[in-house]
Amino acid sequence: MKTFKRPDIAGKKALILHPPHATSEALVRQLALLRISTRVVWPQLDLADAEADFVFFDVDGGHEGQFPWEPGCAPMPTIGLIGSEAPGRIEWAIAQGADAHLLKPIGSTGVYSVLLVASHAFKTIRRQTDDIRALEGRLRQRPSVVQAVLLLMEEGARDQEAAMKTLRAIAMTWRMTLEEAAEAICNNEGRTKCGA
Repeated sequence: MKTFKRPDIAGKKALILHPPHATSEALVRQLALLRISTRVVWPQLDLADAEADFVFFDVDGGHEGQFPWEPGCAPMPTIGLIGSEAPGRIEWAIAQGADAHLLKPIGSTGVYSVLLVASHAFKTIRRQTDDIRALEGRLRQRPSVVQAVLLLMEEGARDQEAAMKTLRAIAMTWRMTLEEAAEAICNNEGRTKCGA
């Protein structure tokens, strides 16, 4: 089981995308106790706001076009502030990619734990997205692996298994991934090393 590493949140910056209200005032107070600087913004964020470490946003009054990024692509953890549990509002928050939520009215507890949960969810989703992109990239390169194996078979490898073993050895020697070595072979880069 992986151990959760608690992020250091003191000194971070948070944006609160919420109309002026007792909710945003209470949240500002709670974040100040955690030594997080805040700024309340309404009705939308701009591109410069992407520098924040956290974004809290009003789910009840939220609408399309409030964020300068595509839904689900926030560059920081986002936390939905939910007062109404109307299914349409919750669906909207989920579509925005909220990493966590906090129920309104804001009390004296809950803010610290929601920051930790949102940070963890955001990092997990980012890591999984990066892994998926890397795997998709490798999958796109698979035709090069097949072509390199065929080229190595033409150059003297006895069969497919021997050609694949040679390709793995080349990749290790050249300190590349299997796919990168295959592309290098297909592009005729250093083909004289293939026998190594």
